[in-house]
Amino acid sequence: MAPQIPEKQWAQVIEKTGGPIDYKQIPVPKPGPDQVLINIKYSGVCHTDLHALNGDWPLDTKLPLVGGHEGAGIVVARGELVKDVEIGDHAGVKWLNSSCLACDFCMQMDEPLCPKAQLSGYTVDGTFQQYCVANAAHVARIPKDVPLDAIAPVLCAGITVYKGLKESGARPGQTVAIVGAGGGLGSLACQYAKAMGLNIIAIDAGEDKKKMCEELGASSFVDFATSSNVVKDVQSKTEDGFGPHAVILVAVSEKPFQQASEYVRPRGTVVAIGLPAGAFLKAPVFETVIRCVTIKGSYVGNRKDTAEAIEFFRRGVIKAPFKVIGMSELQKVYDMMHEGNILGRYVVDTSK
Repeated sequence: MAPQIPEKQWAQVIEKTGGPIDYKQIPVPKPGPDQVLINIKYSGVCHTDLHALNGDWPLDTKLPLVGGHEGAGIVVARGELVKDVEIGDHAGVKWLNSSCLACDFCMQMDEPLCPKAQLSGYTVDGTFQQYCVANAAHVARIPKDVPLDAIAPVLCAGITVYKGLKESGARPGQTVAIVGAGGGLGSLACQYAKAMGLNIIAIDAGEDKKKMCEELGASSFVDFATSSNVVKDVQSKTEDGFGPHAVILVAVSEKPFQQASEYVRPRGTVVAIGLPAGAFLKAPVFETVIRCVTIKGSYVGNRKDTAEAIEFFRRGVIKAPFKVIGMSELQKVYDMMHEGNILGRYVVDTSK
């Protein structure tokens, strides 16, 4: 029997850039021919959602806008062209809501680079609502034995850091430094790095974050707030003193992006993932050239990366630290983000 779909639903809506967000009832959307409608049960809260609210990225947002792009739930309706997603399937809405599937990038599994890509919670309505539409080809397939609240943060944070680790080229037994290791992205990066057989240097600030990073698999921790020389301290944590083979930057401020090329080892790779508003990468040309340092960006993962990241989680080697809060209390999470007081990830329950 087909699920009962209401006409109205609760959502967190941004009416104007800078907010405030408005918790109110809006119509339930109807899926297009190639879309599915997902009853969102839980949605992770990402720093990107704060950027969407503040409008401080050089990318126009839809207004009014329902934010969110880490939504996990149950498929309740589908368009007439959808054949490979069934009603009742568990599925996730990711940052990449849709792409053309026909351009040069899409054909090379680089669909996040598609010029016609639509972004959940940014250019189209996202997952801070009880019912959300997404292109069926791009929804994440979630096994039914996986808890929907726990998998939600993996749908952006997990996939993104897993992709970044792959892009770094670091091999099992090598060392990776994770900058911003105590945050939502960093806490998952530590676990994926451990699952991929990498040694981890966690870089963040504070005893609480140190304790959490060590529990998640970091072999050493550098507190940038108390360190008198971050470059030397990071290099000293590697066996030969040359520095880590790769640096994963998931920090939310600019300075770490300027430092990373100084402590990565020769022929190492610096991977920028975090997106601090208005920030610039900077590296000395001479040292970058003679040390053969690679500096690159890594965006979100493709459909294959998504499936792999979820499989790591299903096998139990990834346990995203998260706290659940009612969707009506989303502003509290944004306030904590502003203050830098978040350990791990927050997940909103759309029923509360």
